[in-house]
Amino acid sequence: MGRMHNPGKGISQSALPYRRQPPTWLKMSPDEIKDTCAKLAKKGLRPSQIGVILRDSHGVSQVRWVTGNKILRILKAKGLAPEIPEDLYSLIKTAVNIRKHMERNRKDMDSKFRLILVESRIHRLARYYKTKRMLPPTWKYESSTASAMVS
Repeated sequence: MGRMHNPGKGISQSALPYRRQPPTWLKMSPDEIKDTCAKLAKKGLRPSQIGVILRDSHGVSQVRWVTGNKILRILKAKGLAPEIPEDLYSLIKTAVNIRKHMERNRKDMDSKFRLILVESRIHRLARYYKTKRMLPPTWKYESSTASAMVS
């Protein structure tokens, strides 16, 4: 599949092991993992950050294999899911950083062009999430309020 604002057609990605059972050496129970996910989410971490911490610090390779649910589903069940989806959040964060850069470097036309591309990606993703009802229909991206959304 081609990229949106890139000529690349790469399909490179990491491959997961075929066995979908949790490893035999894993000592954490599914309830412990769910509690750890909830505790980390209360600290303000995003689902992907929670997965990295569980992998690196607790030795949980795939939360889904141990608990039967993905991290985001666990957080939704406990009412701790982020209000905007994570990919949209990271795009907004990128746009805010580019805007901050543009304030310091007014003549940087390349970053102005990249900002237009990032914001078009934000609008496209927001339109998708509105149709899937993951965002309210009145939600709108505005560059003036974006920095408050991210921080």
